[in-house]
Amino acid sequence: MRIPLLSLFTRSPFDELQEHAEKVKECAWAFQQAIECYASSKCEVFEDHRQQVIKLEHEADDIKRGIRGHLPKNVMLPVEKFQLFRYLREQDSVLDSVQESLNWLSYRPHNGIPESLERDLFLLVDAVVEPTEELSRMVGEARLYFKTFSEKQRSKVKAIISNIRQMEHEADQREHALLRKIFQVEADPVTVLHMLKLAEIIGSVADHAENAGDMMRAMLSR
Repeated sequence: MRIPLLSLFTRSPFDELQEHAEKVKECAWAFQQAIECYASSKCEVFEDHRQQVIKLEHEADDIKRGIRGHLPKNVMLPVEKFQLFRYLREQDSVLDSVQESLNWLSYRPHNGIPESLERDLFLLVDAVVEPTEELSRMVGEARLYFKTFSEKQRSKVKAIISNIRQMEHEADQREHALLRKIFQVEADPVTVLHMLKLAEIIGSVADHAENAGDMMRAMLSR
């Protein structure tokens, strides 16, 4: 028999998971602005955007530590603890990839992106931001499900998970398109290497979002 979380805790761990997901969404927006700034010859605040992402990532780390440190022991949960922690790890890895991509950009001066690659890069960035924004909505709907165990609510969560998977597939397509374009551009080897690595890191943002969705599906199926 499943036991509603709210009957066991003053505060559900899914409340903090949602707070963490909101930080992921904020981070994604700052990441998008940072990429656009980096590619612009007129923008001089790339480092400000990067520092904002670092700040949000630190705040998310505090929430993550709170979830891990305050989850009661020897108490039945409607999900396995290892599933909850694996979900949190994947959601947190979204932030790590976002921060890593901006750190990677910071190693080269501004305008390090060939103009012929800008459109494909922006399309990839947009494609990976979309599934990260869905994580917050997914966790919000999951919170309601684990309070009520309504099949209708469960279906809502599963629909979001399927949507995230489709978005990740589209992000993969954008990443492959950018990689093909990089090999066609006339640029020095350092620029080519820099862009190849950047595309790989940005692509991993959507990969971790999809992994988080898969872990949520596993929690729903218990």
